[in-house]
Amino acid sequence: MSSGPVGFLFSLALILFASKTFGLLMRKLGLPQVLGFIISGIVLGPAIWSLIFPNVDFANFLLPITQSERLKTFAEVGVIFVMFTAGLNTNLDDLKNTGLQSFLIALGGVLVPFGLGILAGFIFLPNEGIHTWMFLGTIITATSVGITVETLREMNKLKGRVGTTILSAAIIDDILGIIMLSIIMSSKNAGSNNEIDNPVLNFINPENKLWISLLWMLAYFVLAVAVGVLLSKLFKALEKKHPKTRRELIYSLVVCFLYSFVAEKIFGIAEITGAFIAGVILSTERKASNYIDRRVNTSSYLIFSPVFFASIGIGISFEGINLHLLLFGLAFVLFAIIGKILGCGALAKVFGFNACDSTKIGVGMIARGEVALIVTDKGIKAGLIDSQYIVIVVMLVLISSILAPILLKLLYKYDKNDNTAPQNLLEVKE
Repeated sequence: MSSGPVGFLFSLALILFASKTFGLLMRKLGLPQVLGFIISGIVLGPAIWSLIFPNVDFANFLLPITQSERLKTFAEVGVIFVMFTAGLNTNLDDLKNTGLQSFLIALGGVLVPFGLGILAGFIFLPNEGIHTWMFLGTIITATSVGITVETLREMNKLKGRVGTTILSAAIIDDILGIIMLSIIMSSKNAGSNNEIDNPVLNFINPENKLWISLLWMLAYFVLAVAVGVLLSKLFKALEKKHPKTRRELIYSLVVCFLYSFVAEKIFGIAEITGAFIAGVILSTERKASNYIDRRVNTSSYLIFSPVFFASIGIGISFEGINLHLLLFGLAFVLFAIIGKILGCGALAKVFGFNACDSTKIGVGMIARGEVALIVTDKGIKAGLIDSQYIVIVVMLVLISSILAPILLKLLYKYDKNDNTAPQNLLEVKE
């Protein structure tokens, strides 16, 4: 089948149908829909069919996504939208209220998994080098709090001290994880003898010195925040004069895309960092950000996000799987889970939580999802890790997504000292 316009439409139709079908199945099983999107890509892609029919080129015959630049573009827009909405859902007021406590708990939940990720790389990939090991640590720093939120909401525990701490720490986790990704990618580029595909960075840092790359990255964050203060005021005025209008949505997308473009093409930072920061900046105007979030989410989950996550599944190959990779995957998942429980739980204990509540906070942070997959995808494209290792990240998302709600429910069930006030039932059903 041609990879032209007709082939593109055929591939798009298959991906949307399969991703929604498998997404609904995952939701029925109590798992995140993104797992269904990835599974749909595995089912449609060459990973399985090439094993059954080794002499048939399914990438060209059935699903020409690997050759379609159009679908790759859809996937790139999808990841931008996912990170933009993640930023929009960041509530800076909540972070201010929880203050130092949540920040340090989140920091523990970043540093311990990061160190264990480096250890896993050192043990199983000894020849890859420090940048790959650090990148493995970065993958397991971010928390996908969506499953935990739904579990706590179901048990009427979302508004308690434990639930609030988990929510705030998870947001900080994502911010720290994105910053770490930017630092590692900058240091990797700085250590390379080859020119980076960024004329601005090549002009400013022709010798690829690490300290110049890091200063240039810091300059982006300073500029983004400075411009963001002005943008926040502009959107506040826009919301007051033209509330919930399309112009609000369009201007927000302009900000998102410009922040992403400037981050990657001028400062050499991953475009997802720019999209996330744009979302955080616009989140300061809550009325406008809630409206924008709903509209962007609709477009994102209708078409762009399923294509992105399905493309991850399509890129998975089972050909290189062996005992070493399986052992590496199991150790990686174990380190990722233990890292969050120890890192977050220990700091929670320091701040006066009892042993059971500290464990709840640690367990509530173990789920991984979109951010881990997005970070992995960026690392593969940047040459930080081989594409075959996407399998271990999918294993991590699957296992941690199953374990988090099960362990949380068990902890609350057997905690006789829990006296969290129940939420308003209308909130629970929203």
